[in-house]
Amino acid sequence: MKEQSWNIHFSEYGRGTSMFFTKKTRDLIVRGVPEALRGELWMLFSGAVNDMATHPGYYTELVEQSLGTSTLATDEIERDLHRSLPDHPAFQSDTGISALRRVLTAYAYRNPKIGYCQAMNILTSVLLLYAKEEEAFWLLVAVCERMLPDYFNRRIIGALVDQAVFEDLIRENLPQLVEHMTDLSFFSSVSLSWFLTLFISVLPIESAVNVVDCFFFDGIKAILQLGLAVLDYNMEALISCHDDAEAVTILNKFFDSVTNKDSPLPPTVQQASVGNNDKTSHFNVDISELIREAYEKYGHIRSEEVESSRKRNKLHVIQTLEDTTKQNVRQHFLSCYWTMKSPALLHHDPSLAYLEQYQLGFQQFSLLFSLLEPWAFCTNKSTLSLWIFRLIDENQDGLVNFKEFCYALDTLYSGSFTNKLKFLFKLHLPPGEGKVDLQAYLKQWQNEILKKEETIKDLPRINQTQFIQFSKTLYNIFHGDPDEESLYRAVAHVTSLLLRMEEVGRRLQEPSSPPESTKSADSPPAGAAAAAAAVAAPEESPSTEEASTTPESSGSHNSQEAAPDLSEIEWSFSFEQVLASLLNEPALVTFFERPVDVQTKLAQAKVAQLKLKVTK
Repeated sequence: MKEQSWNIHFSEYGRGTSMFFTKKTRDLIVRGVPEALRGELWMLFSGAVNDMATHPGYYTELVEQSLGTSTLATDEIERDLHRSLPDHPAFQSDTGISALRRVLTAYAYRNPKIGYCQAMNILTSVLLLYAKEEEAFWLLVAVCERMLPDYFNRRIIGALVDQAVFEDLIRENLPQLVEHMTDLSFFSSVSLSWFLTLFISVLPIESAVNVVDCFFFDGIKAILQLGLAVLDYNMEALISCHDDAEAVTILNKFFDSVTNKDSPLPPTVQQASVGNNDKTSHFNVDISELIREAYEKYGHIRSEEVESSRKRNKLHVIQTLEDTTKQNVRQHFLSCYWTMKSPALLHHDPSLAYLEQYQLGFQQFSLLFSLLEPWAFCTNKSTLSLWIFRLIDENQDGLVNFKEFCYALDTLYSGSFTNKLKFLFKLHLPPGEGKVDLQAYLKQWQNEILKKEETIKDLPRINQTQFIQFSKTLYNIFHGDPDEESLYRAVAHVTSLLLRMEEVGRRLQEPSSPPESTKSADSPPAGAAAAAAAVAAPEESPSTEEASTTPESSGSHNSQEAAPDLSEIEWSFSFEQVLASLLNEPALVTFFERPVDVQTKLAQAKVAQLKLKVTK
């Protein structure tokens, strides 16, 4: 009889893409679509028939391209294949399982942004019962990309937004229920599976397909209407329940009692008895009657109103998720890097921008930097960490925030050769040296309005002692590198060249200088020789305090050579000189421009932290 009714409808209003949708079409949908026409009408109502017609051969190509690929999505698909409809005979053989695998894998390959999410397997299983494999693929595309936007991702934002819309509708249409249960978040948690699986996960399959009929015709509006009808049907029982667990039991038993008297399939479950106040304690509920009641009572809900409510609630849902994420990040930082007695907690200021709220002391910074620094074999890490901490500590309060920490890592990971060298150069300039405020450069970086980059000409000159320590830092960074020997030779060549250039320049400015002018041009001057000897001995690197507060200690002449010592202390190099010399050494340029895999570093740091926590 249903098929005959649809054939009459086709003769009057057309069939396929030329069919007119009328009130009579909806009436036929509410009564239930015949088994033989279900796949055809789903394709038509969803628009998937147009997608498939305009992309001939596309699905076959996707299957071939995705065949044998191994990704996180394919691993999750394999895990869920046998959980989709485990009791249905279609998925108890390799034929059904293989078709399900191909459709899900092809879609994950088509849309890696979504990939695969739980609930997609359940929905696709039902689609394959009534549509061919390629048709099921395009139906899945229509659901994931048009009909249920933002549903199938890690944060299921779309489903959470529609839960908020559902709460609004409950307040408007079921005031009696709202008076009894002021906290509607319970219905949000219960209804999540309703939205994600279109009631397939809670209703017997022979009844759930009728809901899918309505969904493909009316979209999410049909699911919202049915949700209200379910709560309305169980109103008395829900009002009389004492806690959430009892309410869940009532709803579960109700869904088990829903049947489809017109389905050719045998009922999945028999009638289940529930509380005395529940209608289902006396008879089963026919799905067609429940859907008809939903349309009669709540058919006044317009799709435009649903979309408007979605827009109103989306911002709130996203903000709630962000707040939750921030709280989780805070707890992670507390558990990994802070103790309850940490002084850093005393400096937490919630009024600041989020990236500036949480700060690390030097010990915490040193631990974190040692896990993430780009030079795996670097020696004297503690000294280097201290200098970097000192440089990025903008207000010199002994604490660095997340934004400052990212500035350092971003420069060392992805900065250009010049920026990396400039960063290392500034490490060896004591705070406050010269006319330039080094912290002003960090302020320029933080201020998004000021786009002008600092110029290398503004950097103060580095004296000989600081330059020697700078060279030793380069040696420490290169230690253990596969090209360590060539890098050492390059630094030694640059160091010797700079010292000779500075010595020659000093002589040209002092033409009356005694005996040094008579020395052979091929032999380095005494000052240069001493400096080169100091650079060539990185294992004797002075401490941080010596490098920053006692520059005179690097002189290697005795008291009888006081005049050369004084002139030696006055030696200095500009950043331009250092940069130009280093640029002439391809091995050094290659080393600093070598890319670093940030994701791998973060993953390794996470594993190291977890191992540390397990050990403790």
